[in-house]
Amino acid sequence: MAEVQNIPVGSTTAGSIAVAAESTVATRMSAPPSFDVADFPVPHGREEEWRFTPLERLRGLHDGTAVADGGIRVEVSAPEGVTQETVGRDDARVGKAGKPVDRVAAQAYSSFEKASVVTVPKETVLTEPIRIAVHGEGGTAFAHQVIEVGAFAEALVVIDHTGDAVLAANVDFVVGDGAKLTVVSVQDWDDKAVHVAQHNALIGRDASFKSVVVTFGGDLVRLHPRVNYAGTGGEAELFGLYVTDAGQHQEHRLLVDHNTPHCKSNVVYKGALQGDNAHAVWIGDVLIEAAAEGTDTYEMNRNLVLTDGARVDSVPNLEIETGEIVGAGHASATGRFDDEQLFYLQSRGISEEDARRLVVRGFFAELVQQIGLPDVEERLIAKIEEELEATVA
Repeated sequence: MAEVQNIPVGSTTAGSIAVAAESTVATRMSAPPSFDVADFPVPHGREEEWRFTPLERLRGLHDGTAVADGGIRVEVSAPEGVTQETVGRDDARVGKAGKPVDRVAAQAYSSFEKASVVTVPKETVLTEPIRIAVHGEGGTAFAHQVIEVGAFAEALVVIDHTGDAVLAANVDFVVGDGAKLTVVSVQDWDDKAVHVAQHNALIGRDASFKSVVVTFGGDLVRLHPRVNYAGTGGEAELFGLYVTDAGQHQEHRLLVDHNTPHCKSNVVYKGALQGDNAHAVWIGDVLIEAAAEGTDTYEMNRNLVLTDGARVDSVPNLEIETGEIVGAGHASATGRFDDEQLFYLQSRGISEEDARRLVVRGFFAELVQQIGLPDVEERLIAKIEEELEATVA
C-alpha cells in the first residue's frame, strides 16, 4: 500500500484529512451541482461554502435581486488558426466542463445571453498566446466563456479582467487528449468591482492543464476553480497569487476531483495581506475517489501578513477513498516577515526598505515564473511592488 502523507504547517491553519466510505464530491455543498438556479437555496451565510463570504457585498448575485443592467466588453486576440464564436446556451460545448455548484454560478448560467467559445484545433501548437480582455463598463453582468483545446494541441491563454462591474461568470476549459493548456487569469479590477466566477477544467487522457490565478483589485473577488479528469494520465497544476488590501475580500475555493486512475495534481497558492479588514480566504479541497488508484496529489497555501488588521482563513481538505495511491498531502502556513531573512539582507548592506521588497518579491517569484510570458511577468511584478509600496516603504 502506498504511503499517504498529511503535512500541516503553521499555527493559524484549519485542515482535515479523511478516508471516506463513498463518493463525497458535494460533501461541503448545500445542494448537488445543477444548471438550474432553482435547485439552490438562497444562502444565509451559515452554509459551509458561504460562511466566509460577506453576502451583503455580493450586490444581490446570491439571492436573485441582481438585474443585468450593465455590460462587459470582451476582446479576443488570437493567432491564426484559432476560432472565436458567439453561441447560445444550446451549444453542446457550453457547460461541457462542469455544472454550477452554487447559486451564483447557476444564476450566471441561467442569465447569460450569449457565450464566447474559443477553439484551438487538434494538433495545433501555438507559438503566440491567446489574449482575452474582459473590461467592465459598470452595472451588473452575467457571462460564460468556453476555451476548448483539441487533441494534442498546445496553447497559452491570458484572461485580463479590468474596469468596474458586478460580474458573475462561468469559464469552461476543455482540454483534449494529449493536449496542453496554460491559462493565466488576472483580476485587476477597479476598487468597487465584484467578481464571482466558477472555473471548470475537464482534462483529457494524458493531457496537461496549468492554471495561474492572479488577484489584485476589486471590492470582492470570489473564484471557484474546479478540476475533473476525463481519462487516465491527466495532470493539473493550479497556481495562484493574491495581494489583499485594506477592506478587500478575496476568496479562492478550489476542488480537484480525482475520479480517474493514475492522474496527478499540484496546487500552490500564495498571498500577501495589508491594511485594516483585508480578508483573504483559501479553501483547498482534494477528493480521491475509490476508482482513482495511482493518484499523486499535493496542495499548499502560504500567506504573508504585512500589517495588523488583516485576516486569513486557510483551510486545506483532503478526502481519500482508496489507499492505492502514489501520494497525497497538504500544507498551509500564515506568518509575518521572516526576521532572519531581513537581518541577513541588512547585514549585507541592504536597507530595510529594500530588504522587505526583496523578501516579498522572492515570496511570489516562483509563481510569477510559471506564467512563461515575459511581458505579463514584468507587468505583474511591477503591480505587486506598486500594491505593496505603502507598506514596505
